[in-house]
Amino acid sequence: MKRFSFSVGRRSLLAAGLCLAAAAVSAPALAAEPIKIGLVTALSGQSALAGEAITRGMQLAIDEINAKGGLLGGRKLELVRRDDEANPAKGVVAARELIYREKVAIIFGGLDTPVSMAIVPLINQEKVPFMGPWAAGTGITQNGAKPNFAFRVSAVDEIVDVGMLAYAQKTFKTAKPGLILVNNPWGESNEKGLKAAMAAKGVTPAGVEKYEANDVDMVPQLTRLKAAGADTLFLVGNVGPSAQVVKSLERMGWKVPVVSHWGPAGGRFTELAGPNAKDVHFVQTYSFFGKQSPVGERVIKAMMAKYPNVKGPGDITPAVGVANAYDGVHLAALAIQAAGSTEGDAVRQGFYKIGKYEGLIKTYNKPFSPEVHDAVLADDYVWAQFIDNKIVPVGLN
Repeated sequence: MKRFSFSVGRRSLLAAGLCLAAAAVSAPALAAEPIKIGLVTALSGQSALAGEAITRGMQLAIDEINAKGGLLGGRKLELVRRDDEANPAKGVVAARELIYREKVAIIFGGLDTPVSMAIVPLINQEKVPFMGPWAAGTGITQNGAKPNFAFRVSAVDEIVDVGMLAYAQKTFKTAKPGLILVNNPWGESNEKGLKAAMAAKGVTPAGVEKYEANDVDMVPQLTRLKAAGADTLFLVGNVGPSAQVVKSLERMGWKVPVVSHWGPAGGRFTELAGPNAKDVHFVQTYSFFGKQSPVGERVIKAMMAKYPNVKGPGDITPAVGVANAYDGVHLAALAIQAAGSTEGDAVRQGFYKIGKYEGLIKTYNKPFSPEVHDAVLADDYVWAQFIDNKIVPVGLN
């Protein structure tokens, strides 16, 4: 009888204990459920270095936010990545997985305009905010959707194109530029932007040539531009094909200034292009060289502490990937905080409520509105080149 009583008592105590434990754990566990931030970008292939830079910038900002207690009453941020392999179809599959399975609060898009352009209709349909830290296609944010869930902290083609012409005219006295562009939506975006910029300044191009992303010989296209009298080349393409343009110029023996969008910054450009890589001038949104703001100094210090291969500013590369992603996460966090939830439309409207934020690229002041979804403007760009395999602002070599 005693043994029976003991057994029943023990089971009762155990059951009561489990109930109490469950009650004690469930509420805080729900309160502390992480806020997932998704990233779809190239994590393999020739642009993997840029994908890693975006990752590092995001993770650095996430670490800072989590160290201060997270968001919405103590919820920590958690980064969930997927490799799109620079393929639009794979990018959409990855985005679907992040939305439906991972339940991310926001998706960061990656490097390639075609991938981001493929994802944007999905995020607008599913009402999941999107933040672009790299891809510059104008149509990513100017996509016609109402409401529009796509935001960006990065370059914008139509603004870069005006800058490319102005820089070429000032630096190289350009009068008859030739355009050599990748044959995809990114190239189309810049063809439209460059033609508009040139028309506004009364400049007639020598010609427009296209190439496929996997082409390894651009001599025929470049030969036509040379014969047409091009005095400067406007180049748009990612690492691999941009390097092939430089190699093709070398085979031709044609020394011509090359003013590029920021594709060469995305990976192993100097390795692939050879010694003439230094002759390409390209746009950037940020540089860790030179005098830094307090935020810049803090980021450099944090990068060196977190990543053993970072010994100084030259090792934070591509700088734009780190800087754009870092500011993008902090702005997204402010939007979530302003929304008071992770519900998609509330976060979208939260972006419009952001006031002043001391960022890495600049001090943002009401960076977003229903009409403006790009936080980085023309005055925020810098020009750079490769010196000793490091991306250095032009004139600091």
